[in-house]
Amino acid sequence: MTEGTLITDDFLLTNKKAVLLYHEYAKNLPVIDFHNHLAPSQIAENKKFANLTEIWLKGDHYKWRAMRALGVDERLITGNASDYDKFKAWADIVPATLRNPLFHWTHMELKNPFGIHEYLNAGSADSIYQRTNELLSQDGFTSRSLLKKFKVEMLSTTDDPCDDLTYHQQLNNEGFEIRVKPSFRPDKVFAISKPDSFKHYLKLLSEKSGIAITDLSSLLDALKNRVDFFDLHHCSISDHGLSILPSRFTLSPAEEQEFKVFLKSDQAVFSNPDAFTGLILTELCKMYHQRGWVQQFHIGAIRNNNIGMLHKLGPDTGFDSIGDYKHAENLTAFLSYLNLTDQLTRTVVYNLNPADNEMIATMLGNFADGRVKGKMQFGSGWWFLDQKDGIEKQLNALSNMGIVSSFIGMLTDSRSFLSYSRHEYFRRILCNLLGSEMETGLLPDDEKWVGGMISDICYHNAKNYFGLNPQN
Repeated sequence: MTEGTLITDDFLLTNKKAVLLYHEYAKNLPVIDFHNHLAPSQIAENKKFANLTEIWLKGDHYKWRAMRALGVDERLITGNASDYDKFKAWADIVPATLRNPLFHWTHMELKNPFGIHEYLNAGSADSIYQRTNELLSQDGFTSRSLLKKFKVEMLSTTDDPCDDLTYHQQLNNEGFEIRVKPSFRPDKVFAISKPDSFKHYLKLLSEKSGIAITDLSSLLDALKNRVDFFDLHHCSISDHGLSILPSRFTLSPAEEQEFKVFLKSDQAVFSNPDAFTGLILTELCKMYHQRGWVQQFHIGAIRNNNIGMLHKLGPDTGFDSIGDYKHAENLTAFLSYLNLTDQLTRTVVYNLNPADNEMIATMLGNFADGRVKGKMQFGSGWWFLDQKDGIEKQLNALSNMGIVSSFIGMLTDSRSFLSYSRHEYFRRILCNLLGSEMETGLLPDDEKWVGGMISDICYHNAKNYFGLNPQN
């Protein structure tokens, strides 16, 4: 196979305007990464990774799905095979991933930060593994060094309300130049349909908050205690992973009494989990509004479809997909409920089903308030949609039915320190889209005008939206 890859300086830039826009207005901007799943412990400890498998393949369910689809045995994916054998299994199937975004991402991540300009395949696997491992053993390739290489200015990790935020506090006390902020992700408190794990989680929440949870009121007090704790530790972002937003936001007196009995009994089912989720979620959202936080909602995934593999490997192992939920009525009811009392804070909604793009773009426009620029954000292409086609569809829906110039741009949403190439990928796609329209006369032939908008989308809008001034 050819030695040089297609990941050149002008990769994805198909016209002269796109090349100019990317290199002059996007390429060198810092990164504001307002949602990822990096482990704060690995940043605080300035982790040095043992090999390329550890930093690149472990936890990457995108790659795992591709390997399974191509007949790779689970032992070489999540099993007990050696790190070298797992990497070799991945390298062997990379040539077969043509037209899947993994093919582009793989070679972008090898080029930056490792400087590797050849295709990964069975023939190149050994030399690439050796070269990357040599680099990973150096101080310039620790977790913190990699963040600096990718020009990360701020990143927000995903943290459970019961987390003690020790590593965030350590990084803050050290004065680490990259702001590492927690985000509040209370998904486990909505899992009332799984009573054993739910009640176990409430015991932990009770311990962490110092509040005995015996009813609805004390549960909300415990959550407020944790929101306050996160706020003291420089949190200003919340996040929620829900298949669909709830449709009811109150419990009847009888349901409140039922919840109290449910907590202290062996009752297996709570009669109205939708209303419970709605009440807890909206009360949390009011707390976010009071503190000036941003709230994020990732909606539309149907998770853990392969029950056998869920039992074997647990969640987040590559068995989730796009759901076909009907979001419109629930979304408008939820946003309206908070807006009625002027308690709707800045909001980002990420959609997983492209069939819902236009609905969500128009729905969010209903709740712009004329006070905060870009208050209601249609989030970037997420999960299965963070590839070229998905990114372009999201940008087009937002452009046609909203205002793309106030868009806050891309995020990483990854557990890998190498995934910051996703920001480069997004920026190239954005510049190519706008550059093409300049070439065809759909946009003004004004480099500074269009380039300024690109710089805003890639960096400045997010910096302003998340209030990243020195005291925050």
